Amino acid sequence: MAANDFLVSGRFKTGCNYWASHAGTNMWRDWDPKVVAKDFDRLALAGLEVLRVFPLWPDFQPLTALRGGGGAVVEYRFGETPLPDTEAGRAGLSEEMLSHFDEFILMAEERDLQLVVGLLTGWMSGRRYLPPAFDHLNPLTDATAIVWEVRFVKAFVRRFKDRKGIAAWDLGNECNCMAGVSRDQAWAWTATIADAIRSEDHSRQIVSGMHSLAAEPGESWRIQDQAELTDVLTTHPYPPFTAHCGLDPIPTFRANLHATAESRLYGDVGGKPCLCEEIGVLGPTFSDDANAAAYLRTQLWSLWAHDCMGLLWWCGFDQDHLAHAPYDWCAVERELGLLRADGTPKPLVAEFAAFRKAVTGLGVPALPTRLIDGVCLLTPQQDQWAVAYSAFCLAKQAGVDIEFQYADAEPLREAPVYLMPSVAGLQNMPRRRWQELLARIEAGATLYLSLGDGVVSGFEALTGLRILSRERRTGGSAKLGNVVIPAGGPYRLNLAPGRAEVLASEEDGNPFFSTATRGKGRVFFLSSPMEHDLALRPGAFHHDGAPACWRVWERVFAAAGTKRAVRKDVPCVGLTEHALSGADRSLGRAERPLGGTERPFGKAERLIVAINYSPESVRVTITPADGWKIGEALRGPKPAPAVDIPANDAIIFTVAGVD
Repeated sequence: MAANDFLVSGRFKTGCNYWASHAGTNMWRDWDPKVVAKDFDRLALAGLEVLRVFPLWPDFQPLTALRGGGGAVVEYRFGETPLPDTEAGRAGLSEEMLSHFDEFILMAEERDLQLVVGLLTGWMSGRRYLPPAFDHLNPLTDATAIVWEVRFVKAFVRRFKDRKGIAAWDLGNECNCMAGVSRDQAWAWTATIADAIRSEDHSRQIVSGMHSLAAEPGESWRIQDQAELTDVLTTHPYPPFTAHCGLDPIPTFRANLHATAESRLYGDVGGKPCLCEEIGVLGPTFSDDANAAAYLRTQLWSLWAHDCMGLLWWCGFDQDHLAHAPYDWCAVERELGLLRADGTPKPLVAEFAAFRKAVTGLGVPALPTRLIDGVCLLTPQQDQWAVAYSAFCLAKQAGVDIEFQYADAEPLREAPVYLMPSVAGLQNMPRRRWQELLARIEAGATLYLSLGDGVVSGFEALTGLRILSRERRTGGSAKLGNVVIPAGGPYRLNLAPGRAEVLASEEDGNPFFSTATRGKGRVFFLSSPMEHDLALRPGAFHHDGAPACWRVWERVFAAAGTKRAVRKDVPCVGLTEHALSGADRSLGRAERPLGGTERPFGKAERLIVAINYSPESVRVTITPADGWKIGEALRGPKPAPAVDIPANDAIIFTVAGVD
């Protein structure tokens, strides 16, 4: 496989982030090729394919500024040594470190390990690492620092671009942590570094390397900007560092969907591939080894089934034996490895090998992207991640798949169902987009709208309800059949039903969930920001007695109709459907080679991935829709139609169209 094909080939990648087991971030100054070679042997034996690696910035560009009168810089040197009159020297790069990296790549190539290289690694594990000359500067905005950054990047890429072991260039590890910037400054810095890479190497993708991006205006580091300037978006989904995560234990339903929901949010809003570039449980304080392994197993199957590019664990080896900062500072950085510092594997390691063996053995030539049932429109002035996270979980429980779109950024994507969950604020959608949405509904689409403190134009004409008054909400609930739905949010709307059909009412009869026609389409309205409220509630998706709020979404999609081939009866099991052949194939958007021997497929055939997101084995009944029948079991037992799915695991089977 050519290096420039590695991340675009579509085959799901597995690997880890790597620092040498003996030295961590000091590995380049304390270079020991024997240790690195042994590390690589162990990681390759574990079945890993990709290592994300880091030429630590101050080690590779160890510049000191020598100053004269008035503090003006006279010269940049390596300490007191003048810069060599070489290509590397003129870029401020250390020949010694470049030689280490050359040896490093060779050892990776010998073991078929591919490297994603984080070029400007000035932030790592809670410590900022800058060359001494720039330590007092903002490295993202200062012109002098950026000049030397560009020299670093161009010279480094030029030197190593012909090496087959390089899979992709990463801007650097979480560079958005190095200093504060405005949105324009973040854009300008990203564009400068990305252009410097492309000026030397057009063949490889540029990976963002950032974490904690946002879609909404007012944020400095936006999903849309990174997507504009780089080729691959990245998520680092650690629960303690991500809003509204860490509420539930690993590996329960919502915790298991964090990485997939965040990666799909980035990929969908940005319109670019997304790599889960760092993931982990952050050590034994958060999870024991058995639960960590179960969590990893679920992440592998879930990210694979939801069109993500791969999973890289943080990190290769424990670092609890290291005394230097950041390991001296921060306890959470010490026990994050797939292997212990002595090289003995944790149960995590077996999950990678088992996953790769299972995927390769499927015998499927390509996995098309999953079928999408609706578009979730995220709007300004709401907590978009909270809403998106809950929306993704509810869709999985309801047995459908959604994609995300930022409501005011682009023309609406074609969809049979549009979801506007937990609308907030006075400026939730520009009028031009709102008119576009109304036209889609009148032409036959379905809209689901739930409301927080948002304002909706033409409310009565849209919902068939008349607002009598609004007041601060003090609680309450409503019943949808036998299901109790909490009534949360800041306000209660006192409503008259008008032409709407009321599907659920509050205790005093006030309409809560309703539906009305508009043109050829239909509008469902929920008088509560259910999705946002669920994001704040521990246990809302897995505890005994947790409200079955997904029944609201199930009702919406049942009324709208879907092209799903199968249904399931257990909310903790998620289904994805992938069209394999025939006219049905047009429902997919891309395909990803899996490896293995190609198997023939007949007319209108789909591959179904059923994932148990629960830490307990479940028995689920999977029922084919009219016109479909269960086909062949590819992994695990065949639904008959009931089937047992082990805890945090997946079964895979086909369904075929019935003539």
